[in-house]
Amino acid sequence: EVQLVESGGGLVQAGGSLRLSCAASGFTFDDYAIGWFRQAPGKEREGVSCISSSAGRADYVDSVKGRFTISSDNAKNTVYLQMNSLKPEDTAVYYCAADVWADCSGSGRRFWDYGMNYWGKGTLVTVSS
Repeated sequence: EVQLVESGGGLVQAGGSLRLSCAASGFTFDDYAIGWFRQAPGKEREGVSCISSSAGRADYVDSVKGRFTISSDNAKNTVYLQMNSLKPEDTAVYYCAADVWADCSGSGRRFWDYGMNYWGKGTLVTVSS
């Protein structure tokens, strides 16, 4: 059974930090680009970041560049999103997703333009002002 399980969400004050984790199972981790989307109340879902271990690439949406860092531990089949200098506008449900075709190249077709093969159920991040 394929699973993407997010954890690490919570309530934090503006300027604070959180680290999200996405534990993957049931598929060949190294074959997939894995990344994060978020959806704030009343807004459309947006892509945040992705990492491709096989391609050695990572990509970020402009609004989180310099604040968020994505990494992966292939031995643990886990992807992390370190979020620093959090802002109230970062408040959202954060979803982990995986796609076999994306390469996180950062140009042309971005990770979040792909259809995603797998999704997690999400973890809530709330940033208070």
